[in-house]
Parts: sequence; structure tokens; C-alpha cells
Amino acid sequence: MTNLSVEVSSQIEQPLPGAPDNWKRFFGFSTDHKVIGIQYLVTSFFFFLIGGIFAMIIRGELITPEADLLDRTVYNAMFTMHGTVMLFLWTFPSLVGLSNYLVPLMIGAKDMAFPRLNAVAFWLVPLFGTILMASFFVPGGPSQSGWWAYPPVSLQNPTGNLINGQMLWLLAVAISGVSSIMGAVNFVTTIVRMRAPGMTWFRMPVFVWTVLAAQIIQLFGLPALTAGAVMLLLDLTIGTSFFDPAKGGDPVLFQHFFWFYSHPAVYVIILPIFGVFSEVFPVYARKPLFGYKVVAVSSLIITGLSSIVWVHHMFASGTPGWMRMAFMATTMLISVPTGIKVFAWVATIWGGKLRLNTPMLFALGGLFMFVFAGITGIMLAAVPIDIHVNNTYFVVGHFHYVIYGATVMGLYAAFYHWFPKMTGRMYSEGLGKLHFYLTLIGTNLNFFPMHPLGLQGMPRRVASYDPEFAFWNVIASLGAFLLGMSTLPFILNMIGSWVQGEKAPKNPWRAIGLEWLVSSPPTVENFEALPIVIAPPYGYGKSDPLVANPEALEVIHEPN
Repeated sequence: MTNLSVEVSSQIEQPLPGAPDNWKRFFGFSTDHKVIGIQYLVTSFFFFLIGGIFAMIIRGELITPEADLLDRTVYNAMFTMHGTVMLFLWTFPSLVGLSNYLVPLMIGAKDMAFPRLNAVAFWLVPLFGTILMASFFVPGGPSQSGWWAYPPVSLQNPTGNLINGQMLWLLAVAISGVSSIMGAVNFVTTIVRMRAPGMTWFRMPVFVWTVLAAQIIQLFGLPALTAGAVMLLLDLTIGTSFFDPAKGGDPVLFQHFFWFYSHPAVYVIILPIFGVFSEVFPVYARKPLFGYKVVAVSSLIITGLSSIVWVHHMFASGTPGWMRMAFMATTMLISVPTGIKVFAWVATIWGGKLRLNTPMLFALGGLFMFVFAGITGIMLAAVPIDIHVNNTYFVVGHFHYVIYGATVMGLYAAFYHWFPKMTGRMYSEGLGKLHFYLTLIGTNLNFFPMHPLGLQGMPRRVASYDPEFAFWNVIASLGAFLLGMSTLPFILNMIGSWVQGEKAPKNPWRAIGLEWLVSSPPTVENFEALPIVIAPPYGYGKSDPLVANPEALEVIHEPN
């Protein structure tokens, strides 16, 4: 009896995984999904700052028509590194980290299906991040081939050395693919096999649906890019001829490998953000999510359609006319399930008791910018417009409204919404709203001018340009500097609040979901006993409880 009491007492005194006094856990090989999730988030945010510094230097060059800040080769290399870092070291890992933290909690599981594989997948991130950053400094780096590394340009090796920057860049991309495939296997297995009793498919939160849809894309699409990167690496290092036209290879084949995954990758990125919107809007509107089942299923429809749209990136690559028409139609068709989601979110917000807290503001800002990006995306789906603005700043502006305007705004909404759950502390609402307004203004000042620039014919990846483009470039550069400064209140808020913020209750937003029924931060295995789910999510205004397991959880429904 005494030994049992000592054992229970020692378990109670263990520090919680999110607590600041337990920071050493985040530097070790932990198999706790919550620790791994925070490791992903912090590591990816570090690389986000690096990618942002690259962007500010690029915009510093573009604030004047002359190339007077950087050597052109350095500028091109920095342009490539900015895109690569932001995608492979910020966007993908941050979303994997958020999903890692939330999915087991949301489905009532104690951890991911393969905890050790989960840890290995994370520790590959700093590995390939280091290799990728090294490629910028090693001679022969990916300065001319762009973040897509098209051959035959990417096969040029002016140094003559086996170890060169382009080789390191390709190696990093290949390792990134391996890490992401590991994560995809883990997520799909966890969601399919480890849901709590009673957690049927249509009792899962939409965030879990979107993560499942995104990771299915990773499983069928990412091997193509990974294989293409390995084949290109072999062409560059040992002289194979998969893509080298001088040896009978087909460089356009690499474009198919690349875009077969790299356009669906946009949905890998945006789908979890759709899940964030679907979680945040009902909480701060105090209404059930409109059309829950349709919103959930539309994620899988997006997954299916995402596999038949990639050729719209190759309309200018000698694509046959019939293929252009077919992929124009499929690209426009994918707007239907995304439009369904937008309609459902607007219907959820409409007539609600809105609380414009920081998470809600970021979600609303992200929704606004996603709608704008969707409009320009439909324009780009049309072959005549796509040919006209191909390789111009119009494409860059559209892409950044998706990736920064919608995705990063959605990530910020998630960070603020689940910050109390992750850390056990409340953030500063004043700093949060300052961060939102700076981000909203900076994003639009930075990326909106790229649309008229592209329509006027300004090409991307240029360090100098005709003075007629100067006006819009000055505005874009000022917006970029403001956007860079906007991260300062966020960093101050997160670090200061985590260390000294007001202690958070387990459910500060009066939200409905399994993650809000455990302590803040959760204990190591999340639940003392697995909850039994008896109702769908988003039951705001309803009297039905979410779970029935009085021995494990105390369920309290507060008034709406």
C-alpha cells in the first residue's frame, strides 16, 4: 500500500509537458506527441524567421529599379532559399507540429500510433534544415534553378566538385520527403485505428478530417517528388540520364514528377488551416458549425481532385491543347468543395454572438484573404490568363495570398486559440490584437501590389526592373518591412506569456471538444481513462454532452 502511494505521488509531481520549468524535455528524444508537436512548432518558427529575413533583403533590393544591394547570383540564390525554407522548413513542419499536438487529444488517444517513428520524423527536420542552409553557402548552390530545380539548369555543376550547393539542396529535399512520409503513415494510422470508443467518422472534429485528407495526399503524392529529387540527384552526382537531354533524358518528365506533388502540396498546407477555421469560428460565434458532414466530406473530395490538376503549372511547357483544356476544367472544379467550406464558415458566423478575440480576428483575416486568393486562382486556371501572366509577379501574389494570407493567418489563429492548452498560460490580448493589425496591413501592402505588377508584365526572380514598375514595388517593400516587424509583438507575447502569463483554466474559451476536457497543459498520457464519445462535435446551444465517462472526465457544459 505504501509503495503504491509513493508511485502515485511521484506521478502527480511530474512536471507537465508544456510547463516552462520542464524545458529540458524539448531538447531530448521524447516520444510524447505533445512535446514533439511543440518541438516542430518552435523549430519551424526559427526557420520562419530566417526565411523572413531573406524576404526582407529581397524586398530591400526591389525597392529601387537598379540592382544596387546584392550581387545578382546571390539575389537568385536568396530567392530560391526563401521559397524553399518557407515551404519545407516553416509551413509543412509547423502544420505537422500543430497536428501532432492536437490530433491524439481530439480523437481521445493517448499518443500517436508510432511514437518512436514520430520522434525520428521530427529529428530529421533539423538535419535537413542544416543541409539546406549549408547549400546556400557552398559553391554551386541552387541560385539559377529556382526552388523547383528544373533540369537541365539544375544539372549544371560549374564547380566540378561532387559536393556542391545544388547537390546538398536536392539531398535536403529528399530527406524532407522521407520525414513527411513517415509522418503521413503515422497520422493516417492514428486517425483510422486509435479513435476513442464512440468516436465514429462523423463524430470527429473537422480538423481531424482535414489532417487525414492532407496526409492521404502526402502518401500518394510525396513519393513522386521524393523519387524525382533522388533521380535528379543521381543525374547530378553519378551521371545517370533520367532528365539530362544531352544524354537522352527528358527534362519535362521532372516537371511532371515535381508538380504531381507540388500542387497538391498546396492542399496539404491549406487543408489543416481549413480545419483550424472550422474549429475557431463555432467557438467565437457560439454556434454549431454549419453543414458539418458536408464540410468534413468536402476535404476528401479536395484530396481526390488534387491529383488531377498539376498540369496547369505546365501550360507554358508545350502542353497539348486537349490537355490544357482538361486540366483547366479540373482546376476550376476543385473550387467547388473549397467554396462549400467558405459558405459553411460564413453561415456559421452569420447571426452568431461574435467574440472578436485574437484567434477569431486572425481566422477572419485568413478567410478574407483566402477568398481573394481563390478569385485569382480561378483566373489562373483559365489557359489564356495563365499564359499571359506566366512567370510574372501575378503568380507570386496569388501564391502568397494562399500561403501567407490564409495559411500563416490561420496558423496564428491556431497558436493563440490553443496556446492556453499547450502552455497552461493565457496570452496578452492587447499584444495579440496589435500583432493581428500589423500582420493584416503588412500582408496586403506586401502582396496586393504584385497583382498589378504581374498584369503589367513584370517577371519574377529579377533584381532590376523597368522604372515604370517602381511605384508598386516601393509599396510592396514597405509592406514587407512592416510584415517583418509584425512578428516582434508575437514573439514577445508568446515568450512572456509562457513564462509569466496568467494561469489558464482547462477551458478558457468555453469550447466543446475532447482537448478542452483535460488539464492545461495535458498530462503525459492525456486521459486517465479513454473517454466514450456519445455525440457529434460543435454542440453549441445543445444540451447533449460530448462524452459519457464519469470515472475519467468531469464534463461541464457552460451556458452559451
